[in-house]
Amino acid sequence: MASGREIKTKIKSTQNMRKVTRALEMVSASKIRKAQDRMKSSRPYARSMRQVIAHVAAATTELRHPFLVERTQVRRVGYIIVATDRGLCGGLNSNLFRRTLVEIRDWQAKGVEVDMVVIGQKAVQFFRRIASINLLGSTTHLGERPQLEKLIGVIKVMLDGYTEGKVDRVILGYNDFINTMTQKPRLDALLPLPVAREQMVAEHAENKQAGEGDTVMALEVKREHNWDYIYEPEAESVLEHVLTRYIESLVYQATLENLASEHAARMVAMKSASDNANKVIDELTLVYNKARQAAITQEISEIVGGAAAV
Repeated sequence: MASGREIKTKIKSTQNMRKVTRALEMVSASKIRKAQDRMKSSRPYARSMRQVIAHVAAATTELRHPFLVERTQVRRVGYIIVATDRGLCGGLNSNLFRRTLVEIRDWQAKGVEVDMVVIGQKAVQFFRRIASINLLGSTTHLGERPQLEKLIGVIKVMLDGYTEGKVDRVILGYNDFINTMTQKPRLDALLPLPVAREQMVAEHAENKQAGEGDTVMALEVKREHNWDYIYEPEAESVLEHVLTRYIESLVYQATLENLASEHAARMVAMKSASDNANKVIDELTLVYNKARQAAITQEISEIVGGAAAV
């Protein structure tokens, strides 16, 4: 059995650790409300943008924008992965990375190469070590109020690659905020739009069958029509602007969803760590009391034995 001094040192270190986990829990609890408000306030815009683009994809326009054309052969896939800058948020990042790697391995098994741009320090640290993935760009330290200006760079890298034909499909990965206890890793198709539209229709059918409400990524899309929009000034410039805003809005919304998920996951993880620290302290205190009682009993026995010998 360890000595009383060693046990007291363990108790003290566990108490210090509990102070840290409680502080982190309180910080995340204070920030999660603002993160949720920013996330929910931007959802209507992202939802409307997604719906408008879905109708544009369903129209029979004469202009075939690269974003509207599904390529017959997929040779290279591009990923935009949104993760956190800081750790201590449970399995939030690892669940997203694990799901992404499974899908990447499926693509690579078909002979498809993978390009990637990442948002968040944890994603940079993780995917930089994987040699089979071409890491094209990254942005980190977005803070509690992510700005679109910091995201445009990595988005443009992937959009330029798709426009130039270097990338045949673009996928967005992030953690979707369901509630405080549940965050779901998602991989949503961004480009080409017909693939994204098919995914929306399939997910909406699944959510409707399961009795779940619509989220920003699951909207009802009407069937294809034999009409087209009237564009002013011209279709090419309008579609170029609208489709670029569409990609930017969804990546920005994914960043806000991931930020709210980060605070929720960290709050839950730190509360669990604090509870475990309390259990460890109680167990160590019981062990310390037993060791102290054993030492006192031994001293009394030695005194009585010495007195009897005299």
